[in-house]
Amino acid sequence: MFTTEYEFTLPKGYVDDSGVVHKKGKMKLATAADEIWPLKDPRVQQNASYLTVLILARVITKLGNLEPVNVSVIEKLFTADLAFLQDMYQRINEAEAPKVPAVCPSCSHKFAVPLNFT
Repeated sequence: MFTTEYEFTLPKGYVDDSGVVHKKGKMKLATAADEIWPLKDPRVQQNASYLTVLILARVITKLGNLEPVNVSVIEKLFTADLAFLQDMYQRINEAEAPKVPAVCPSCSHKFAVPLNFT
């Protein structure tokens, strides 16, 4: 089955206004809209680094018992947690290069070669 949502545990955790620490959450695969719509936000136009905050607010579907996970929550994350989530976002959304079957002309060993279009 194709997975579209991934669980995570933050290294530090988000501390809400009541002092409760939220560490466990879920992140969904990003859609084109998740990456395109934030580009129109004036905060991104003033500071390109803010794009990360807006995208994570769109793709994190759960964090502890917080509802919803919004920009304000992402802004208050510790930097270690932000870095963790950025890395996770890259890993789960990274496109795998297509591969073509190949055969070694010397030994007839079969293998796959990734195509690089760049």
